[in-house]
Amino acid sequence: MKTSASLINKGQKSIWMDACGTTGLLSGMLLLTVLLGGTAPATAADLPGVTATEIKIGNTDAYSGPASAYGVIAKTESAFFKMVNDQGGVAGHKINFISYDDGYSPPKTVEQVRRLIEEDQVAFLFQNLGTPTNTAIQRYVNMKKVPHLFISTGADKWGDYQHFPWTMGYQPSYRTEAQIYTKYMLKEMPSAKLGILYQNDDFGKDYVNGAKDILGDKYAATVKEASYETTDATVDSQLATLQAAGVDALMVGATPKFAAQAIKKVHDLGWHPKMFFLTNVSISVGAVMAPAGVENGIGIITTGYMKDPTDPAFKDDPGMNEWRAFMAKYMPGVDMTDGNYSFAYGVSMVMLQVLKQCDGDFSRTNIMKQAANLHNAYDPVLLPGITVNTSPTNFHPIKAMQLEKWDGKTWERFGNVIEGAG
Repeated sequence: MKTSASLINKGQKSIWMDACGTTGLLSGMLLLTVLLGGTAPATAADLPGVTATEIKIGNTDAYSGPASAYGVIAKTESAFFKMVNDQGGVAGHKINFISYDDGYSPPKTVEQVRRLIEEDQVAFLFQNLGTPTNTAIQRYVNMKKVPHLFISTGADKWGDYQHFPWTMGYQPSYRTEAQIYTKYMLKEMPSAKLGILYQNDDFGKDYVNGAKDILGDKYAATVKEASYETTDATVDSQLATLQAAGVDALMVGATPKFAAQAIKKVHDLGWHPKMFFLTNVSISVGAVMAPAGVENGIGIITTGYMKDPTDPAFKDDPGMNEWRAFMAKYMPGVDMTDGNYSFAYGVSMVMLQVLKQCDGDFSRTNIMKQAANLHNAYDPVLLPGITVNTSPTNFHPIKAMQLEKWDGKTWERFGNVIEGAG
């Protein structure tokens, strides 16, 4: 599947790319500068994915497969860039947002990203979804020196600016999130036995590692682990195993399909863990809590960094009203209780800020430079007290979260905003 905010025009490859390959582009330009004894002005041919009137942005998302609930994120981003184009674009350039379905399958992601970079000649990648899928392309895009921005996963490793200077995450680290849950558990239930259900990849393992950070040498005696594969049909047997192990606190690091299954199965087992922590990437009311049964999840604790569309406190919030107006015009008739729509709008606003900061210079180097120089960037759907900031040594744009509890209708916030170490 492919979506686009405008028609695709095949960009020209530069003579430097022909001679040196993509990775030689910057070094070739520097050599030319030295030979001429001055600054070499960038031309359209030197800028992959950029013409006098257009910028191409590449994306992959799970329109199908086990994480297809996230497909609405890229659909919203496509609609967002249509809005930008309707408003005249950025610095005289319209946005051509090219999004392909990868089915949450790493080999498919590799195939589609190569297509985006080598055939479609996109200027950069934005919001590619998934931890295992982005892991599969990270080395390739860094070798190609293609900005790999605000990727849709909170794995802690997306902040590794030293080894992967072209990759930047967006949402808070899963590892920090797990640290917060574990600290809260120890405060409220010092002798608790913790069960962790996690997806068997870097996404899920961040929850294990976060708990280990806090528990240290007490981890083995305190925690019972159970993992699942994205190809599994259910997580029923894993949950039954945790229940049988006498677990009285449960932490679930799972994508929406399996998170909804877990909530329902815990209820069906007649199991009542004293604490139930749920990853914040699977707390959408429309995509998770409703399918699981809203009554079945009462008391579940998560961390939030975005305003929940179902929270009455944000009924008249200016930022949420801005999002609602956008949705009414560009995506009418969708499930407005699904927080994935508001997330996509917020992160797209930050991407727009990066493009505006480029001031017409859409070279890959400058795009990455501006992404790494954000100061309280505008994301209208963030919770009060949570901001977006980056620097050349800070590739974790959002590091703060707030604990929330499900009351059967919405996520009720409690406690203070907590700043992670990130």
